[in-house]
Amino acid sequence: MKLVCLECKNDIELREDQAKPEQVVECAMCGITLLITAVDKEVVEAEILDEGK
Repeated sequence: MKLVCLECKNDIELREDQAKPEQVVECAMCGITLLITAVDKEVVEAEILDEGK
């Protein structure tokens, strides 16, 4: 499953166990913290939780 970082547009690869609503993930490229809000098959939606570094 993939999530596109809302800040830098980097693809974030997610394992199936990571792609759950309310799961927090961090972009390795820009350091922003994202909160997964919804998962529909291969589409993962998120919102910015913390602007990061």
